[in-house]
Amino acid sequence: MNESGKPITVNILDKEYLISCDESEREQLHTAATYLNTKMQDMKNSGRVIGGERIAVMTALNLAHELLAYKQENDNYTSSIDTTIQRLQSKIDEALVKGNQLEM
Repeated sequence: MNESGKPITVNILDKEYLISCDESEREQLHTAATYLNTKMQDMKNSGRVIGGERIAVMTALNLAHELLAYKQENDNYTSSIDTTIQRLQSKIDEALVKGNQLEM
């Protein structure tokens, strides 16, 4: 989000927040606000955390944990793909060298 564009109102834990964003970011902002509100409501309804600030911090920690786990999973997946591509590239290179040797 940035400071340009028309402000829009989002509701999180029954409070309204006025946020400026570009027209192109509005849908994503609404989606993010809805997701955050749901997570914060879940935290509030669990009864384990009391107080708006504590709910916000605990929700932020949970979301940060989810994000980091997702990034690590994708990094592992990407690393696995890179290894497979390198292995395939080596096999292709070997086949080309053998093919060139046969032509001579």
